[in-house]
Amino acid sequence: MTVDDAAPGRLLRAPENLLSAEQLRAAPEQRRRLLRGAFATAAAALAAGAARAQAAGDDNILSLPPHSLALGQPVALEGYGKPSKYEANLQRRQSPGLTPTRQASVSFAPLQGLFGIVTPSGLHFERHHQGWWDIDPSKHRLMVNGSDAQMLRRPMVFTMDELMRLPSVSRFHFIECGANTGMEWGNVAVPTVQYTHGMLSCSEFTGVRLIDVLEMCGYDRKRGRFLLAEGADGSSMTRTIPMELVESGDVLLAYGQNGEMLRPENGYPLRLVVPGVQGVSWVKYLRRVEVGDMPYATKDEDVHYVDLMPDGQHRQYTSIQEVKSVVTTPSGGQVLLDKGFYNISGLAWSGRGRIKKVDVSVDGGRNWRAAVLQTPVMDRCLTRFTLPWTWDGKPALVMSRATDETGQVQATYQQMRAVRGRRSIYHNNSIQTWLVQESGEVKNVQLS
Repeated sequence: MTVDDAAPGRLLRAPENLLSAEQLRAAPEQRRRLLRGAFATAAAALAAGAARAQAAGDDNILSLPPHSLALGQPVALEGYGKPSKYEANLQRRQSPGLTPTRQASVSFAPLQGLFGIVTPSGLHFERHHQGWWDIDPSKHRLMVNGSDAQMLRRPMVFTMDELMRLPSVSRFHFIECGANTGMEWGNVAVPTVQYTHGMLSCSEFTGVRLIDVLEMCGYDRKRGRFLLAEGADGSSMTRTIPMELVESGDVLLAYGQNGEMLRPENGYPLRLVVPGVQGVSWVKYLRRVEVGDMPYATKDEDVHYVDLMPDGQHRQYTSIQEVKSVVTTPSGGQVLLDKGFYNISGLAWSGRGRIKKVDVSVDGGRNWRAAVLQTPVMDRCLTRFTLPWTWDGKPALVMSRATDETGQVQATYQQMRAVRGRRSIYHNNSIQTWLVQESGEVKNVQLS
């Protein structure tokens, strides 16, 4: 059977929000058993409903629905539009038991339910170290100073109005937490792509180039080779930014996201955008930039966000997010209800530039086919890929492998662990595998 003559298959979306209070409190092994039972129950109920609808005939086409017979809701009833109530279950979510407090925690974007490459602002993943704030922009200030009196000719303090009057640029970029997929380093830990890869989002950011502001301040181009970026939240988030990234013109002082002001959870009213670099360096609620002549070795780059190597040493300042991809359909928690045609779809990205190609395998990496890259394919931005596939009802191992424009190729878990071991947390860009079982259920697996 070819794709052209294959009957279209039906896909059951991954069930959401299935974790009860009991499951949240459960130990990891018990939680996994409860999760498996919850997913199976939800899948069976939805499949039974679909079968009943097929057998009874479809009254939704035979009779006019109420919305075809009456006036609808008035214009601008909601001053700010909201998603349909039927999509209310598609939400960013916390992973159960990941952190002891909700303020110092993370929420995951629902990659399995998104289209294209842009993440809606309200579904953008969050990572906070002390909780989020809704800051009065009229009182927010950005200070630019030097580590000594000679580093800047003119230290300055900017209001938001002053920054927003400067020439602006808008660019699409992905942002990924350095700990994305970190729970999978040792073994399979979570069931769905939302939790394996959901510390990832992509937006159009608008702001002022940081290099333009530094030039206004007259920074010392020879000595000033590093920046310290400091946030205004209670965690005192501080990160070192190499000056060569800034001098490229890519680093932004961003106040806009997806055509509007930043959301409070995403750093309103001002955040740093550092394309290709792990999200912790995109400092939110940005209040200070200091120019210096050496890395600052702050707490979140000296002890945290480092790679634990097999010999026990820490690898530091590994900020670039390497080439990576993941299939989002089919993915964990989803169910293929029929044999037939499916459109494999997923996302690819690299902190080193554009995606050059994505290969997809349905037999565990024995054979690969080139996927179609949907346009636009942009620098350090998510790229959507697709591949037509006819499922014959037999078990399949679905995976994707991305290559970026620098020639970097996404590695397997075996290759990564040979160099990095199993005890790390950060910078896991290994190939993800989804097992499609004969029942059609899709599971998260790792190949040995």
